[in-house]
Amino acid sequence: MLEVVRIPVLNDNYVWLMHDHAGGDTVVIDPAVADPVLQEAAERGWTISQIWNTHWHPDHVGGNAAIKAATGCAITGPASEAAKIGTLDRLVGEGDSVRIGDHVATVMEVPAHTAGHIAYHLSAEHLLFAGDTLFAMGCGRLFEGTPAQMFANMQRFAALPDDTLVYCAHEYTQANGRFAMTVEPENQALADRMTKVDAARHRGEATVPTTIGQERATNIFLRAADVEQLAERRAAKDTA
Repeated sequence: MLEVVRIPVLNDNYVWLMHDHAGGDTVVIDPAVADPVLQEAAERGWTISQIWNTHWHPDHVGGNAAIKAATGCAITGPASEAAKIGTLDRLVGEGDSVRIGDHVATVMEVPAHTAGHIAYHLSAEHLLFAGDTLFAMGCGRLFEGTPAQMFANMQRFAALPDDTLVYCAHEYTQANGRFAMTVEPENQALADRMTKVDAARHRGEATVPTTIGQERATNIFLRAADVEQLAERRAAKDTA
């Protein structure tokens, strides 16, 4: 059995800690900082064996060196961003596999937010660690890529099973949803979801992970009909 724990850090980041109870392996996904991650693992009696990075931004790799120094863990990340992530031990790309115990994650290259961004998909467990590519009701800014790349990413994600749990790296859901309602004001699924999101945030609760099914119904970027529509929506969100 895999257990995934959310660790809120910085202003709105989530670091994910995934533990395999059968084999004892523990993976950290995108550690922005080290201390809260090390503390959470210690409190649970888990020994961190790996770090998986999705992209090079400091709020995803900032804790790499300190966690590695404390635990001796191995760090995996995108091969095409190795020059920007100096702590990597294993370089991976499209179709490569990484493991936590007997559980296998396939690497998906999903460039656009950064040029070498990757995601980790555990298909048998229906888990997706999407980094900053897919958010709850949103997608990442196009810092190093194109609308065409992001549209292709959205199409790949939309093809996954509805019950796939999506672990993204930021609590952006409320802002994303409010913007989405200006684009699809007639979307009742979106309105219903926002009622729940607003209530959760009022209580101080997290709104992720999400699911592919939820995103297919309410994410205006995943729902974009073509590259042009996604580009238009992304540009509008950037200036909202």
